[in-house]
Amino acid sequence: MAVLLGAVAYDQKVVTIWDGFRAWLRSSGLDFDYVLYSNYERQVRDLVDGRIDVAWNSPLAWVRARRLAAARGVTLTPVTMRDTDCDLRSVIVVRADSPVTSVADLAGRVVATGAVDSPQATLLPLSLLRSAGLVPGADVAVRRFDVGVGLHGDHVGGERDAARALFAASPADRVDAACMIDSNVLLFGREGVLPAGSVLVLAQTPLYDHCTMTAGPSAAGAQGVDDNSDISRFGALLRGMDYADADLRPLLDLEGLKEWRPPRLSGYEQLERAVDEAGFYDENGEITAAGYRP
Repeated sequence: MAVLLGAVAYDQKVVTIWDGFRAWLRSSGLDFDYVLYSNYERQVRDLVDGRIDVAWNSPLAWVRARRLAAARGVTLTPVTMRDTDCDLRSVIVVRADSPVTSVADLAGRVVATGAVDSPQATLLPLSLLRSAGLVPGADVAVRRFDVGVGLHGDHVGGERDAARALFAASPADRVDAACMIDSNVLLFGREGVLPAGSVLVLAQTPLYDHCTMTAGPSAAGAQGVDDNSDISRFGALLRGMDYADADLRPLLDLEGLKEWRPPRLSGYEQLERAVDEAGFYDENGEITAAGYRP
């Protein structure tokens, strides 16, 4: 069978990446094609409904897909993930001259987050606040920057705007803390959004995992994906991509990895808890977040 993958077009480079991967996979003997989605919610629905065979899922999309599939009694099979998807952290940062020196000091202050559906810059950091005894929206004011809603934080525009708000010229626009994935502290520093030495990490989440390639029921039957299936071959081919290959390296760099790894599911418990705390999806994977319209 042909393997049909779904990917979310969070950036123009997604076309370049999957055009290149498609050509390489076909040259390796795999009948492969892809379709692009404007948001993860539709992609997840199509995966669970069997309209696509495999989805390149954000961590939040994995959580929803798992819940929807469990509610329907259908099979999902993790296929692979990137080396850069493993063992990540989100952080809450403050200005270096801030009087805030502990999470408890954020009580009564304003915290900036990314988009409503960003695991890294909204759901996980707000869960971190809850674990410290602060209720977002009650003990702490939350100023959300909803850029790229539906892209599950893959578009970091909201995260970047949250960082900018730390240094807003007007006191009315300025926030006391901002939430982001730790790697973006460095990125925003290189961009000049966070000048060198201008921020301190106030708190950080436990380690978690990010995206996972997920096969749906059209590819994984009642017995799962066997070792000879096209989906298994797809995963094996991805994991066999060599960063030393001059043709593949630019594509792997665009996709943000040096190697594809076997998938693991142990890194999503924290996000599952954050989703429940925020009431983002119910236990059946239906959207329950107030006002969320991807």
